Amino acid sequence: MSTRVIRLFVSTAMGCILAAAIASAQVIQSPEAPDATGRLENAISTAGKYQNYIYGVVKEIGKDQIVLDKTRFGNDQVFKLERKTKFVDNGKPGKLAELKVGDMVWIDAKIKNKTDEKIARKVIKGVGPKSISE
Repeated sequence: MSTRVIRLFVSTAMGCILAAAIASAQVIQSPEAPDATGRLENAISTAGKYQNYIYGVVKEIGKDQIVLDKTRFGNDQVFKLERKTKFVDNGKPGKLAELKVGDMVWIDAKIKNKTDEKIARKVIKGVGPKSISE
């Protein structure tokens, strides 16, 4: 055999071994796996439920508004609070008084098209995916 044929054979064999190693390293997580990622259970289901929520860090808390830092809209975003705004703290009903500056929260907000005003419908702090669907 020539060296060219041997090199071709060896490189093809190494490519097959590498492809098999990469394919076997990928782990597909079942949505039914209860303790797959600890407290939040399944990261796939969590991501889907939080998809339309806005994440941020509480910077200021007022009687009728919350100011969040580090949101997808940028820094210092104001979210108006209504009488119907729901608060969830670790999967249980909560209150505005339980929020503190520095808390990481998820907000379900509606945005008025004309004024770009953000109104919080639900403010969620420290929870897993089970309470999101409430």
